[in-house]
Amino acid sequence: MAKVRARVDTKKLFIDFRYQGIRCREQTLLSDTARNRKQLETLIQRMEAKMLVGGFDYAEFFPGSKNLKKLEEAGALPRNGGGILGQSETITPLFADFADQWFLESKIQWRNSHTRNVESILASSLKPAFKDKRVGEISKPDILAARNKMARRKGRGASGLMAPKTINSHMTILRMILTEAAERFDFTNPYLNIKPLKQQRVHIEPFSLNEVEKILETVREDYHNYYLVRFYTGMRTGEVDGLKWEYVDFEKREILVRETLIHGQTEYTKTDGSQREIPMFGPVYQALKSQYEATGKLSKFVFCNRLGEPLDHNNVTKRVWYPLLEHLKLKKRRPYQTRHTAATLLLASGENPEWVARTLGHSSTEMLFKVYSRYIPNLTRMDGSAFERLIQSRVIENDKEVGDETE
Repeated sequence: MAKVRARVDTKKLFIDFRYQGIRCREQTLLSDTARNRKQLETLIQRMEAKMLVGGFDYAEFFPGSKNLKKLEEAGALPRNGGGILGQSETITPLFADFADQWFLESKIQWRNSHTRNVESILASSLKPAFKDKRVGEISKPDILAARNKMARRKGRGASGLMAPKTINSHMTILRMILTEAAERFDFTNPYLNIKPLKQQRVHIEPFSLNEVEKILETVREDYHNYYLVRFYTGMRTGEVDGLKWEYVDFEKREILVRETLIHGQTEYTKTDGSQREIPMFGPVYQALKSQYEATGKLSKFVFCNRLGEPLDHNNVTKRVWYPLLEHLKLKKRRPYQTRHTAATLLLASGENPEWVARTLGHSSTEMLFKVYSRYIPNLTRMDGSAFERLIQSRVIENDKEVGDETE
């Protein structure tokens, strides 16, 4: 009689039975739960019913099984058998179970922050959407219905709902899970040909140089150096908040970006391209020298609170940043606009776009021209006027040469 058992090492269920006098064990990826045991027991009942009437086809129930070759060599497979089980009959685990296994296998590749993000997406979005579905049963309409449901959830998008970018990030995790499941269980991936939602173009609101100067003249003294470094280096919030003195090279006048602060913990930067060296321009060098006098012996972090702990950016934003903008009657903007401001000022000054991209931690100039192009012409005269001046100068020179020849 067939039995449902669980592996000691993995706690995954398998079916243990004899067929034609040969002991067979068929492994599954199902976790040892009452629900999964009941599912396999139902399968066993079907198997035994077919065995009783001589209609059991091993390949039908267990396509691709390693036992097929063993049974064939032993002459235990009926010659008229060999039908292959349709995709709908293949036993696949519940989505939640397989998602958990995929997560455990994959997280070794990720940063801690990404691990927390994926875990949150699974718990709050994907598992509830497919809780009663087995991975092999999920269809394209199921996926699109889940995405439509996400689009109606409250979020931080402009409409008060989940932004397309957020939805796409959730769907990317779903696509990765289904792709892996389809490969393991040999079914057609239902995610094929589903395109991501279109995202609105990023609209930035950098500060003008006059506004930057006004902010630095007015901000609290204990945050002056902090915002000066942000405005004149373009460092991301996590990068500047997680900056340690060991990565400040006063001799070479460089800031070494090696880590980022996320949820109070420092870890590897956003990407490999984010690992970079930023030159300390005059004001930045002086600001960091001044900051060292204040916190150099207090903490390993350049910018810290009185206890030597890294700044809580949410707290600083609410207590310092937003009140400052309101006091100066400047439009309310997120602190990340300091990075956009640095980018526009660097480009406006005529710096090489490739150098600017490296300084900001971008892998190419594509992002620069995509995001900042509308701000460059007014500041760097990249609007054809330089070409016009060149033409005009050549016309004047030619007219002068003609005049000289006629004299």
